[in-house]
Amino acid sequence: MTAILLIAFIGMTTGFFLVFGISPLEFTDGLFSFLTAKPNSLKSQINEATKRKKPNIFRREIMEAQEVLRLTNRTNMFSLLCVCSLGSSALGICLAILIENAFLVPVMAVGLMFVPFWYIRSTAVNYKKDVSAELETALSIITTAYLRNEDIITSIEENVHYLNAPVKNVFENFLSRIKLSDPDITSAILDMKNKIDNEVFHEWCDELILCQNDRSLKSTLTPTVNKLSDMRVVNADLEYMITEPRKEFITMIFLVVGNIPLMYMLNKVWYNILMHSMVGKIILAVSAVLIFISTAIVIKLTKPIEYKR
Repeated sequence: MTAILLIAFIGMTTGFFLVFGISPLEFTDGLFSFLTAKPNSLKSQINEATKRKKPNIFRREIMEAQEVLRLTNRTNMFSLLCVCSLGSSALGICLAILIENAFLVPVMAVGLMFVPFWYIRSTAVNYKKDVSAELETALSIITTAYLRNEDIITSIEENVHYLNAPVKNVFENFLSRIKLSDPDITSAILDMKNKIDNEVFHEWCDELILCQNDRSLKSTLTPTVNKLSDMRVVNADLEYMITEPRKEFITMIFLVVGNIPLMYMLNKVWYNILMHSMVGKIILAVSAVLIFISTAIVIKLTKPIEYKR
Protein backbone atom coordinates (compact mmCIF):
# COMPACT_ATOMS: atom_id res chain seq x y z
CA MET A 1 0.00 0.00 0.00
CA THR A 2 2.84 2.37 0.86
CA ALA A 3 4.47 1.76 -2.52
CA ILE A 4 1.19 2.48 -4.33
CA LEU A 5 0.72 5.75 -2.43
CA LEU A 6 4.32 6.72 -3.17
CA ILE A 7 3.91 6.06 -6.90
CA ALA A 8 0.69 8.07 -6.88
CA PHE A 9 2.44 11.00 -5.18
CA ILE A 10 5.31 10.90 -7.70
CA GLY A 11 2.78 10.88 -10.55
CA MET A 12 0.87 13.80 -9.02
CA THR A 13 4.08 15.81 -8.59
CA THR A 14 5.06 15.13 -12.20
CA GLY A 15 1.60 16.25 -13.28
CA PHE A 16 1.98 19.56 -11.42
CA PHE A 17 5.25 20.21 -13.26
CA LEU A 18 3.61 19.47 -16.61
CA VAL A 19 0.44 21.48 -15.94
CA PHE A 20 2.25 24.61 -14.77
CA GLY A 21 5.03 24.26 -17.37
CA ILE A 22 7.84 24.26 -14.82
CA SER A 23 11.05 22.49 -15.78
CA PRO A 24 13.10 20.68 -13.12
CA LEU A 25 16.04 23.03 -13.80
CA GLU A 26 13.89 26.12 -13.14
CA PHE A 27 12.47 24.62 -9.96
CA THR A 28 15.86 23.61 -8.54
CA ASP A 29 17.45 26.94 -9.53
CA GLY A 30 14.71 28.79 -7.63
CA LEU A 31 14.98 26.50 -4.61
CA PHE A 32 18.77 26.67 -4.32
CA SER A 33 18.73 30.43 -4.97
CA PHE A 34 16.50 30.69 -1.91
CA LEU A 35 18.85 28.49 0.13
CA THR A 36 21.91 30.54 -0.87
CA ALA A 37 20.22 33.92 -0.42
CA LYS A 38 22.16 36.33 1.76
CA PRO A 39 20.62 37.44 5.08
CA ASN A 40 18.37 40.47 4.85
CA SER A 41 19.65 42.33 7.90
CA LEU A 42 22.67 44.59 7.51
CA LYS A 43 24.13 43.28 10.78
CA SER A 44 24.13 39.68 9.50
CA GLN A 45 25.78 40.73 6.22
CA ILE A 46 28.50 42.62 8.12
CA ASN A 47 29.11 39.61 10.38
CA GLU A 48 29.50 37.33 7.35
CA ALA A 49 31.77 39.80 5.54
CA THR A 50 34.02 40.09 8.62
CA LYS A 51 33.80 36.30 9.18
CA ARG A 52 32.37 36.77 12.68
CA LYS A 53 29.49 34.51 11.69
CA LYS A 54 29.76 31.58 9.31
CA PRO A 55 27.06 30.98 6.68
CA ASN A 56 24.69 28.12 7.41
CA ILE A 57 25.71 24.66 6.28
CA PHE A 58 23.50 24.74 3.17
CA ARG A 59 24.95 28.01 1.93
CA ARG A 60 28.49 26.95 2.80
CA GLU A 61 28.30 23.68 0.84
CA ILE A 62 26.59 25.28 -2.16
CA MET A 63 29.02 28.22 -2.24
CA GLU A 64 32.02 25.86 -2.08
CA ALA A 65 30.58 23.81 -4.96
CA GLN A 66 30.03 27.00 -6.98
CA GLU A 67 33.64 28.02 -6.36
CA VAL A 68 34.90 24.60 -7.48
CA LEU A 69 32.83 24.78 -10.66
CA ARG A 70 34.19 28.27 -11.33
CA LEU A 71 37.78 27.15 -10.89
CA THR A 72 37.28 24.16 -13.21
CA ASN A 73 35.38 26.21 -15.82
CA ARG A 74 32.16 24.23 -15.32
CA THR A 75 29.82 26.95 -14.04
CA ASN A 76 27.16 25.88 -16.56
CA MET A 77 26.85 22.57 -14.67
CA PHE A 78 25.52 24.16 -11.48
CA SER A 79 21.87 23.74 -12.50
CA LEU A 80 22.48 20.07 -13.30
CA LEU A 81 24.23 19.67 -9.94
CA CYS A 82 21.19 21.14 -8.19
CA VAL A 83 18.90 18.71 -10.03
CA CYS A 84 21.11 15.77 -8.99
CA SER A 85 21.10 17.00 -5.40
CA LEU A 86 17.32 17.34 -5.28
CA GLY A 87 16.89 13.99 -7.04
CA SER A 88 19.19 12.28 -4.51
CA SER A 89 17.20 13.84 -1.68
CA ALA A 90 13.91 12.65 -3.20
CA LEU A 91 15.37 9.17 -3.67
CA GLY A 92 16.36 9.05 -0.01
CA ILE A 93 12.87 10.13 1.06
CA CYS A 94 11.30 7.42 -1.12
CA LEU A 95 13.60 4.77 0.33
CA ALA A 96 12.78 5.81 3.90
CA ILE A 97 9.05 5.78 3.14
CA LEU A 98 9.25 2.34 1.52
CA ILE A 99 10.79 0.83 4.65
CA GLU A 100 8.24 2.78 6.75
CA ASN A 101 10.80 4.62 8.87
CA ALA A 102 9.63 8.16 9.60
CA PHE A 103 12.78 8.95 11.61
CA LEU A 104 14.91 8.18 8.57
CA VAL A 105 13.04 10.52 6.18
CA PRO A 106 14.69 13.84 7.20
CA VAL A 107 18.07 12.17 7.64
CA MET A 108 18.10 10.66 4.13
CA ALA A 109 16.62 13.83 2.61
CA VAL A 110 19.31 16.11 4.02
CA GLY A 111 22.21 13.67 3.87
CA LEU A 112 21.76 12.57 0.26
CA MET A 113 21.22 16.19 -0.77
CA PHE A 114 24.88 16.86 0.04
CA VAL A 115 26.29 13.82 -1.81
CA PRO A 116 26.57 15.52 -5.26
CA PHE A 117 28.25 18.55 -3.66
CA TRP A 118 30.73 16.28 -1.86
CA TYR A 119 31.51 14.60 -5.18
CA ILE A 120 32.22 17.97 -6.82
CA ARG A 121 34.53 18.88 -3.93
CA SER A 122 36.41 15.60 -4.37
CA THR A 123 36.95 16.35 -8.07
CA ALA A 124 38.42 19.72 -7.08
CA VAL A 125 41.13 17.93 -5.11
CA ASN A 126 42.30 16.02 -8.19
CA TYR A 127 42.02 19.16 -10.34
CA LYS A 128 44.19 21.20 -7.97
CA LYS A 129 46.77 18.40 -7.85
CA ASP A 130 46.96 18.33 -11.66
CA VAL A 131 47.22 22.12 -11.88
CA SER A 132 49.92 22.20 -9.20
CA ALA A 133 51.94 19.51 -11.00
CA GLU A 134 51.64 21.33 -14.33
CA LEU A 135 52.54 24.64 -12.69
CA GLU A 136 55.66 23.08 -11.22
CA THR A 137 56.83 22.08 -14.70
CA ALA A 138 55.76 25.33 -16.37
CA LEU A 139 57.26 27.72 -13.83
CA SER A 140 60.46 25.70 -13.63
CA ILE A 141 61.26 25.80 -17.36
CA ILE A 142 60.05 29.38 -17.82
CA THR A 143 62.07 30.59 -14.82
CA THR A 144 65.18 28.81 -16.08
CA ALA A 145 64.79 30.51 -19.46
CA TYR A 146 64.14 33.88 -17.83
CA LEU A 147 67.29 33.63 -15.72
CA ARG A 148 69.22 33.12 -18.96
CA ASN A 149 67.73 35.80 -21.25
CA GLU A 150 65.97 38.19 -18.77
CA ASP A 151 63.00 38.52 -21.17
CA ILE A 152 59.75 37.02 -19.91
CA ILE A 153 58.04 37.17 -23.31
CA THR A 154 60.83 35.25 -25.02
CA SER A 155 61.00 32.78 -22.13
CA ILE A 156 57.31 31.95 -22.43
CA GLU A 157 57.43 31.76 -26.24
CA GLU A 158 60.29 29.26 -26.10
CA ASN A 159 58.51 26.90 -23.74
CA VAL A 160 54.73 27.37 -24.11
CA HIS A 161 54.43 24.45 -26.56
CA TYR A 162 55.79 22.12 -23.85
CA LEU A 163 52.93 22.96 -21.48
CA ASN A 164 49.49 21.37 -21.06
CA ALA A 165 46.05 22.82 -20.36
CA PRO A 166 44.88 24.71 -18.37
CA VAL A 167 48.27 26.31 -17.59
CA LYS A 168 49.16 26.47 -21.28
CA ASN A 169 46.00 28.46 -22.04
CA VAL A 170 46.88 31.05 -19.40
CA PHE A 171 50.36 31.69 -20.81
CA GLU A 172 49.04 31.70 -24.39
CA ASN A 173 46.49 34.37 -23.42
CA PHE A 174 49.33 36.34 -21.82
CA LEU A 175 51.30 36.29 -25.08
CA SER A 176 48.24 37.18 -27.17
CA ARG A 177 47.47 40.15 -24.95
CA ILE A 178 51.05 41.45 -25.12
CA LYS A 179 51.30 41.10 -28.92
CA LEU A 180 47.80 42.01 -30.05
CA SER A 181 46.11 44.12 -27.41
CA ASP A 182 48.10 45.71 -24.60
CA PRO A 183 51.94 45.75 -24.45
CA ASP A 184 51.93 46.60 -20.75
CA ILE A 185 53.70 43.56 -19.24
CA THR A 186 52.85 44.43 -15.63
CA SER A 187 49.14 44.66 -16.37
CA ALA A 188 49.27 41.41 -18.34
CA ILE A 189 51.00 39.59 -15.45
CA LEU A 190 48.36 40.85 -13.01
CA ASP A 191 45.64 39.58 -15.33
CA MET A 192 47.41 36.22 -15.67
CA LYS A 193 47.79 36.00 -11.88
CA ASN A 194 44.01 36.03 -11.34
CA LYS A 195 43.37 33.13 -13.74
CA ILE A 196 44.93 30.39 -11.59
CA ASP A 197 44.00 29.87 -7.95
CA ASN A 198 47.39 28.93 -6.55
CA GLU A 199 49.25 30.89 -3.87
CA VAL A 200 52.70 29.92 -5.14
CA PHE A 201 51.78 31.06 -8.66
CA HIS A 202 50.47 34.35 -7.24
CA GLU A 203 53.75 34.88 -5.38
CA TRP A 204 55.72 34.04 -8.55
CA CYS A 205 53.72 36.63 -10.51
CA ASP A 206 54.29 39.29 -7.85
CA GLU A 207 58.04 38.66 -7.92
CA LEU A 208 58.00 38.67 -11.72
CA ILE A 209 56.43 42.13 -11.65
CA LEU A 210 59.23 43.35 -9.37
CA CYS A 211 61.78 41.89 -11.76
CA GLN A 212 60.50 44.16 -14.55
CA ASN A 213 61.90 47.13 -12.62
CA ASP A 214 64.93 45.44 -11.09
CA ARG A 215 66.38 42.47 -12.96
CA SER A 216 68.67 41.63 -10.03
CA LEU A 217 65.59 40.30 -8.19
CA LYS A 218 65.26 37.40 -10.64
CA SER A 219 67.13 35.16 -8.20
CA THR A 220 64.00 35.18 -5.97
CA LEU A 221 61.99 33.26 -8.59
CA THR A 222 63.74 29.91 -8.18
CA PRO A 223 63.07 29.52 -4.41
CA THR A 224 59.42 30.31 -5.08
CA VAL A 225 59.17 27.60 -7.75
CA ASN A 226 60.81 25.15 -5.34
CA LYS A 227 57.85 25.60 -2.98
CA LEU A 228 55.71 23.66 -5.45
CA SER A 229 58.11 20.72 -5.22
CA ASP A 230 58.06 20.92 -1.43
CA MET A 231 54.24 20.91 -1.39
CA ARG A 232 54.16 17.92 -3.75
CA VAL A 233 56.43 15.94 -1.42
CA VAL A 234 54.40 16.90 1.66
CA ASN A 235 51.11 15.96 -0.02
CA ALA A 236 52.56 12.64 -1.19
CA ASP A 237 53.51 11.83 2.41
CA LEU A 238 50.07 12.94 3.62
CA GLU A 239 48.32 10.79 1.01
CA TYR A 240 50.34 7.79 2.14
CA MET A 241 49.43 8.43 5.78
CA ILE A 242 45.68 8.79 5.23
CA THR A 243 45.24 5.94 2.74
CA GLU A 244 44.83 3.24 5.39
CA PRO A 245 42.50 5.25 7.70
CA ARG A 246 40.35 6.14 4.68
CA LYS A 247 40.14 2.47 3.63
CA GLU A 248 39.17 1.52 7.18
CA PHE A 249 36.45 4.18 7.20
CA ILE A 250 34.98 2.93 3.91
CA THR A 251 35.15 -0.66 5.18
CA MET A 252 33.29 0.29 8.37
CA ILE A 253 30.51 1.97 6.36
CA PHE A 254 30.09 -1.16 4.23
CA LEU A 255 30.00 -3.30 7.38
CA VAL A 256 27.35 -1.10 9.04
CA VAL A 257 25.11 -0.99 5.94
CA GLY A 258 25.83 -4.60 4.96
CA ASN A 259 24.79 -5.89 8.37
CA ILE A 260 21.14 -5.16 7.53
CA PRO A 261 20.74 -7.71 4.68
CA LEU A 262 23.14 -10.03 6.51
CA MET A 263 20.89 -9.92 9.57
CA TYR A 264 17.90 -10.77 7.35
CA MET A 265 19.63 -13.98 6.22
CA LEU A 266 21.02 -15.00 9.61
CA ASN A 267 18.37 -13.98 12.12
CA LYS A 268 14.99 -12.68 10.91
CA VAL A 269 13.84 -11.93 14.47
CA TRP A 270 16.65 -9.40 14.94
CA TYR A 271 15.96 -8.05 11.44
CA ASN A 272 12.28 -7.48 12.25
CA ILE A 273 13.21 -5.73 15.51
CA LEU A 274 15.63 -3.46 13.65
CA MET A 275 13.31 -2.62 10.76
CA HIS A 276 9.86 -2.57 12.37
CA SER A 277 10.22 -1.68 16.05
CA MET A 278 10.43 1.91 17.29
CA VAL A 279 13.86 1.38 18.85
CA GLY A 280 15.21 -0.26 15.70
CA LYS A 281 14.00 2.59 13.50
CA ILE A 282 15.66 5.13 15.78
CA ILE A 283 18.90 3.12 15.67
CA LEU A 284 18.83 3.14 11.86
CA ALA A 285 18.23 6.90 11.79
CA VAL A 286 21.07 7.57 14.27
CA SER A 287 23.40 5.30 12.27
CA ALA A 288 22.59 7.19 9.07
CA VAL A 289 23.25 10.54 10.81
CA LEU A 290 26.64 9.31 12.03
CA ILE A 291 27.55 8.00 8.55
CA PHE A 292 26.74 11.31 6.85
CA ILE A 293 28.49 13.43 9.51
CA SER A 294 31.60 11.25 9.52
CA THR A 295 31.71 11.29 5.71
CA ALA A 296 31.64 15.09 5.70
CA ILE A 297 34.45 15.19 8.30
CA VAL A 298 36.58 12.69 6.36
CA ILE A 299 36.19 14.71 3.14
CA LYS A 300 37.22 17.85 5.03
CA LEU A 301 40.25 16.25 6.69
CA THR A 302 41.61 14.48 3.60
CA LYS A 303 42.03 17.62 1.52
CA PRO A 304 45.59 18.19 0.26
CA ILE A 305 47.74 20.77 2.01
CA GLU A 306 47.96 24.10 0.20
CA TYR A 307 50.63 26.75 0.54
CA LYS A 308 49.44 29.92 2.26
CA ARG A 309 51.33 33.17 2.43
